[in-house]
Amino acid sequence: MNINKSYIRTAFKSNNVQLSEESLEDIVRHLRVEVSKMAQRCKENKIKRLTSSVFWLALGQYNKYNLKQEERKGK
Repeated sequence: MNINKSYIRTAFKSNNVQLSEESLEDIVRHLRVEVSKMAQRCKENKIKRLTSSVFWLALGQYNKYNLKQEERKGK
């Protein structure tokens, strides 16, 4: 997975935060883990195509799913 390290550097630099090379690698590692978790959640929820309407499921925000189900029951 390619992660744009220059974007990460720029984000920190624009906020006047120095970023060591080791910290940059830690951020990249963390992003890879989070993306893997999102993909696994999609698989668990049988999501074949990730769209903005179900993106919150990939993030693990299942409380929104419960609210939407309750809204449907009320109709």
